Amino acid sequence: MATADNLVDEWVGHNLLATDPALLAALRQAAPQAVEPLTRYGAELGSPDTAQWARDANRHGPQLRQLDARGRRIDLIDFHPSWHALLALYRRQGLVGDVFATDTAGRWTAFAAGCYLHGQVEAGSLCPATMTQAAIPVLARQPELFAPLREQFFSRVHDPREAPLANKASIWVGMGMTEKQGGSDLRRVTTHATAQADGSYAITGHKWFFSAPSSDAHLVLARTEAGPTCFWLPRYTPDGARNAIQVLRLKDKLGNRSNCSSEVEFHGAWARRVGDEGRGIPTLIEMAGYTRLNCVIGSAALLRAGLVQALHNARERHAFGRALAEQPLMQTVLADLALESEAAMRLMLRLARGFEQGEAAWQRLMTPAAKLWVCKRAIECTGEAMELLGGNGYVEDGVLARLYREAPVNSIWEGSGNVMALDVLRAVAREPDVALDLLAGFAASPDAPVRAEATHLQRLLTGDPAALESQARRVAQGLVLCAQAVLMREEASEAAADAFIATRFNGDGRLLGTQPVPQSARLLADALAG
Repeated sequence: MATADNLVDEWVGHNLLATDPALLAALRQAAPQAVEPLTRYGAELGSPDTAQWARDANRHGPQLRQLDARGRRIDLIDFHPSWHALLALYRRQGLVGDVFATDTAGRWTAFAAGCYLHGQVEAGSLCPATMTQAAIPVLARQPELFAPLREQFFSRVHDPREAPLANKASIWVGMGMTEKQGGSDLRRVTTHATAQADGSYAITGHKWFFSAPSSDAHLVLARTEAGPTCFWLPRYTPDGARNAIQVLRLKDKLGNRSNCSSEVEFHGAWARRVGDEGRGIPTLIEMAGYTRLNCVIGSAALLRAGLVQALHNARERHAFGRALAEQPLMQTVLADLALESEAAMRLMLRLARGFEQGEAAWQRLMTPAAKLWVCKRAIECTGEAMELLGGNGYVEDGVLARLYREAPVNSIWEGSGNVMALDVLRAVAREPDVALDLLAGFAASPDAPVRAEATHLQRLLTGDPAALESQARRVAQGLVLCAQAVLMREEASEAAADAFIATRFNGDGRLLGTQPVPQSARLLADALAG
């Protein structure tokens, strides 16, 4: 048999943190206490065993069992063991609750880095973790709900058992908001809640998307006489009976195959109110701030994962007498991907720091802008990375096809692009001084392209309000590019900052690889250690 050469296996068996010089340097600066544990985590995540868990959990997705052998309704969901191994890995790292359980400086940076590392290997398991984390600050304001479950929220032990909340070592929380007639317009919710004599509510209706139906409890939107209201709806009632939730089917999704979403009906399901009646949407908007941050982190992780696989392949594979990574056009495209990845990573860390420090500009203005931009860039860039591997990238045996199928979910979940752009404008309208102060900082950049863009945005935001809505995406894009340019100048290498600013502000379009990237070879050498 002839020996095959010039074949490149996927990049696996490496420590994900130790091989990421930019992230490692950022952690040493902002969260030095996290470097050692996240280095260990990076080794676990980069191992062949974890890569196999990711493949298995996505190849053998969840299966719904509606009935038992005698026809009783059970609505249980069976997962491949690899799914539970991945959840246990994430939970053991403290990435669900530690940001709220401690007040350690840099904790949000450490969380973002850990979530980012995990998302490079398996993205579906981030969904229940994100929703559980986002539920903590909302529920914490109601001690009667939160206090009995505090230890389960902050636990580092994954408990996959089907049991009432009080019997669990840890819990996962899902969300049920979207209905088929409303979509993103949550005001059109028709599921209704009826107050009971004991202070609980009976929920009747449906949800078109009920995320992670295997979760131990869900936060659900239903209508009372006062309007849309948020409710805590556990899988088991306080007396230990199964709650009246029927899973009609699991959604057959494009990506996010390891995780499950479902369509459900409520038949007088037992629930407790969260927040005031009629104030469910503001309650959920607070949660959305956290989940949108995680969408940015997850998309940045996909950008990094695609870059790493493409760069590794280009370094090792030869064509026309030399390595692909030594060929000028390939260098330009790869360097563009490297810039996109690093800028997304630095932006996600800055957003996380904004959450830790309670900065309105980064929490309420930049988070929706970043979600719009980074999530959309992940779709384009994972496709480019897949193309750089050719046919080997397109087949389901490899990881690139999974990354590409995974990328759109973060753009859609928790508000699609137009919703995010309009949320940016709403944030500007509510706190115009915050937006203008942020732009003033960008306008002080030493780089002329950044100053020009910031000045243009200032004119847009102080101009005719009637003309602004149609420019909402333009505003969000400009905010993100200015923020990324400033962060790259402050924190990245001079070569990376120069290249990013030189290629992001000239208005020539977004096609990767169309402009020479200064010092491409240097950028590629810096992007992936080892």
